[in-house]
Amino acid sequence: MKIEPARNHDNSDTENTALTIPVNDSLQGRTILVTGAGDGIGKAAALTYARSGATVILLGRTQSKLEAVYDAIASEKLPEAVIHPLDLAIAGSEDYDVLGRSIIDQFPALDGLLHNASELGALGPIQYYAPESWMKLMQINVNAVFLLTRALLPALEKSDEARILMTSSSVGRKGRAYWGAYAVSKFATEGLMQVLADELADTTNIRVNSINPGATRTEMRRSAYPAENPLSLPTAESLMPAYLHLMQTASHPLHGQAIDIRTLLTELSAK
Repeated sequence: MKIEPARNHDNSDTENTALTIPVNDSLQGRTILVTGAGDGIGKAAALTYARSGATVILLGRTQSKLEAVYDAIASEKLPEAVIHPLDLAIAGSEDYDVLGRSIIDQFPALDGLLHNASELGALGPIQYYAPESWMKLMQINVNAVFLLTRALLPALEKSDEARILMTSSSVGRKGRAYWGAYAVSKFATEGLMQVLADELADTTNIRVNSINPGATRTEMRRSAYPAENPLSLPTAESLMPAYLHLMQTASHPLHGQAIDIRTLLTELSAK
């Protein structure tokens, strides 16, 4: 099964928010896969990478959202993106293997993988957490990250300098009451990152890190904090200089690290 470019659609409903970084060609000729690419941070990252010259593979559950991002990329005459709808809650290992083989067939290499898709799930005491909800969230936030990474490693190994970024959270670095399966899944993400980074350190050119974007104006944040004023939070677009840096050659020394996006932004702005 081949990954097919999305058909062109009217772009009238696509959000067109200016990014805080200039258009450049720092990712020219690179291929990057972004999960959860239909909205929020994933959408902003996909647009950023495309504006920097990359061919972006848009992976997500909702095809219409992926097509809207595809249209935004096409409207700017950037490298043509491809879409790959996939529901992480129900996808099996063969679905990921098919994707991995398709990428190898169609691209010289996969140069970047941003694991952005996550599920918040219920917030509440562990004692009352519904087992079926726990299992679904772990499937999306942990098992899917493992299965996708495993399937894409052969394509990533073909790159002269590949990046894997796994999205974590502050509650995945220090546990907090009532954050339930989400917090536990992010602890698992940190563990997977560390194990994989140690395995790949001396045998490949793949660099693996976890990233904590912090409080951001997204739908997930609104679900977790419904009384919070979203206008008090930074936008996904404002984080993109850090997301771009982590896919560039300059970030090569970073490996096996738990990175806070806000801290990295401060460091980049000071240079």
